[in-house]
Amino acid sequence: MAEQLTTPAPFGVLIIHGFTATLESVSALYAPLSELGIPVLMPQLRGHGASSPDALRGVTREDWLNDVDKAFQKLRCSAERVIIIGHSMGALLAINLAVRYESEVDSLVLVAPAIKLASLFAPGRPLHFAAPLVSGIIKKWDLKPYAGQSNDGCAPHYAWVPTEAVISFFDLLKNSMPLLSRVTVPVFILHNRRESTVLPESATILCDTIATKPSEKSIVWLERSEHQTFCDCERETAVKSIIDYVSGRIARQSLAV
Repeated sequence: MAEQLTTPAPFGVLIIHGFTATLESVSALYAPLSELGIPVLMPQLRGHGASSPDALRGVTREDWLNDVDKAFQKLRCSAERVIIIGHSMGALLAINLAVRYESEVDSLVLVAPAIKLASLFAPGRPLHFAAPLVSGIIKKWDLKPYAGQSNDGCAPHYAWVPTEAVISFFDLLKNSMPLLSRVTVPVFILHNRRESTVLPESATILCDTIATKPSEKSIVWLERSEHQTFCDCERETAVKSIIDYVSGRIARQSLAV
């Protein structure tokens, strides 16, 4: 009997978590998106989700880029076009995919995009010049505890990471910034106005710099959440905003057919 071919869905959604994060940190999106009747893929980045942060030793930005590339290609087997949702570092990886696969990416949803970090050692910050020196001396980078108002048992990230992994994250940020002028797909940005990990101005920097037409880019602000948006007190608002956006993209395609 000949194998029956499955017609790809018009849309699929790729969800990319952030640096040091767990799949749990973005899992609140999975069921509501699946209920839209489209394929949803939520890959785990190299070095993440392990019993110890030591799993990040030796992992580089190229590993993370390869991880999301493979996930994108897998999703494309069941979807004609892809909406990419990226949280924090995941937003940087989403931007890279949007440049590489412009004709196959429908739009980007960038949540707390890691454009300007609070850390003084991060790219564009006063002490970034010292980051390589610090990484040669301090091998373990402690992360501040989750500071959200509500997490309902969510374990959003590691407690510490190898410093070399932080440098890889910084490298990804530096290499992603020049790509903003090449991103032309629609972009929806969701950011936390008072968070202390990714500075709120990241949203406006991103919106002002990205090459997407003004009519196809927008920002929605959350007022009380910390960095782990989908584990915090405004989680339901964040999820609803994204579901509404994705539903709108699907409806637009339906009207165009």
